[in-house]
Amino acid sequence: MTTTTPNTGRRWGKFALHYVEMIIAMFVGMFALGLLQSAVGLGVSHAEQPELWYLSMAFNMSVGMAAWMRFRGHGWAPTLEMCAVMFAPVVPLFPLLWLGVIDGGGLMIVSHVAMFPLMLVAMLRRLDEYAGCAH
Repeated sequence: MTTTTPNTGRRWGKFALHYVEMIIAMFVGMFALGLLQSAVGLGVSHAEQPELWYLSMAFNMSVGMAAWMRFRGHGWAPTLEMCAVMFAPVVPLFPLLWLGVIDGGGLMIVSHVAMFPLMLVAMLRRLDEYAGCAH
């Protein structure tokens, strides 16, 4: 028989909270820096340049998440791992885009759907850190 101790429940609660915090930070970075880019004339058209648009968006998400992770006391290795997750889903999709198998909308949907479980995998690799035990 397996029982959950209060510490185990608290540990997974911290993990889940951290996951949600990072998603929020990612979206804040995406929207805030995206608006700033558009305001200064550096916006990229999703329809005309889906590759550059996605890379710009992934960069903006990475900045927001990295800032939050560093604020929360994470080291550079886990921070850069999580930033890499913003770019990783699109790498195998670019050739499909170039071959006409998917369009820019498909690129965005598939990469975003893949991004969230990849974030979870990266966090599970460092469970103690993200569950609040290492910082």
